Amino acid sequence: MSNKTYAGIPQEYSKLEKAQVVLIPVPYDGTSTWQKGANKGPDAFLEASENMELYDIETDSEVYKQGVFLAEAVTEDSSPEAMVDEVHQTVKKYINKNKFVTIFGGEHSISIGTIRAFNECFNSLTVLHIDAHADLRPEYEGTKFNHACAVYEASQNTNLIQVGIRSMDVLEKTVMDTEKTFFAHEMVTNEYWAQNVIDLMTENVFITFDLDAFDPSIMPSTGTPEPGGLLWYETLDFLKQVFKEKNVVGFDIVELCPNEDDKSSDFLAAKLYYKMLSYKFADLDVDDFDELNDDAIALKNNIANFIDEDDD
Repeated sequence: MSNKTYAGIPQEYSKLEKAQVVLIPVPYDGTSTWQKGANKGPDAFLEASENMELYDIETDSEVYKQGVFLAEAVTEDSSPEAMVDEVHQTVKKYINKNKFVTIFGGEHSISIGTIRAFNECFNSLTVLHIDAHADLRPEYEGTKFNHACAVYEASQNTNLIQVGIRSMDVLEKTVMDTEKTFFAHEMVTNEYWAQNVIDLMTENVFITFDLDAFDPSIMPSTGTPEPGGLLWYETLDFLKQVFKEKNVVGFDIVELCPNEDDKSSDFLAAKLYYKMLSYKFADLDVDDFDELNDDAIALKNNIANFIDEDDD
């Protein structure tokens, strides 16, 4: 087992038994259809994380002291379906250990497994999907587990809210709930969009964040960059509000496609992850977190089938 830790944090904060947070890398890029390289995203993210300052000025906190366990990467790539199943089971295993589970991809198809796990473990789940693309195809290129299908399943069995959308196929309109979709061109003229999004949420929220939601001027290193995206501080203001008003139960970040000649995108992804952790734990101590999760998790009958063994 490697001694590598998230962001180079001391070993005392990286042990599974003491960590509040679990980080699962999923370096998968099996179904992307334009620029390849998202499989290299987790390593680039981790390398950038090692070069961050770990004191967050805004929240006056050092969230790594809550403990962050860097799990073994999910490397299953024999088929998209097999990858989704492995992600699903791995994520669910750590949720059942009462951890705050986070995932870094990889392409967006990994989110099918992450969302499935959270939906099975938390009642009345809202999935907050922040992305340039709708990702609502029931099937694409012969599989239901394509990156273009990333939130179709969530649209059928969770309270899916989509933010930042500015690219989609006309057929996705037949699936999309337009009352819960916030298009980028409309957000520009709606100063209340953030609160409107939050008003549609249930208490328990899972966030799936595709980095191409950001404008390519600040996040060029994605597989499919789209003009007209979100900027840094408006995104942080929105996320901070979500974490404050709702019980965010976990999140994933996907679609970093690193560029050897420009490390700024890697660093943005690293800062985004750390900011989201900071917002989650800034006003919580360990006892508060355990109580929140005990109240929120609704364990289903089949959870007993998962072996609860330490993975450190």
